[in-house]
Amino acid sequence: MVKRLSQKRDAAATVKAHVRRDDIVSVIAGRDKGKKGKVLRVLPDKGVAFVEGINTLVKAIRPDPQVQQSGGFVRREGSIALSNLQLYCSNCEKPARVSRRISGDRKERICKKCGNPIGKA
Repeated sequence: MVKRLSQKRDAAATVKAHVRRDDIVSVIAGRDKGKKGKVLRVLPDKGVAFVEGINTLVKAIRPDPQVQQSGGFVRREGSIALSNLQLYCSNCEKPARVSRRISGDRKERICKKCGNPIGKA
């Protein structure tokens, strides 16, 4: 049986997101390498995230008199692959690898370098 292209893409595109909304992340590859920002939105089925100030795109907007919208250029964030993002540890002040620890009924993300929790308390 021959697999259709859409079946292959659906199986390969499902990636478990290691970042969540409102996390501070650092870009480890690509045009914006070394920058950090806050995650605005995560799309795990597509394997991408939108990060504040990262991969900014300029979009031309046509004037629309019906909505009283003037034309011009609008800057907005583009998507970036999850594989190019790494959580940022505020204690180490560096991008950090993460382990998970269960404390009570919660799972915590722990920085591998300093051992402190990352993200929301």
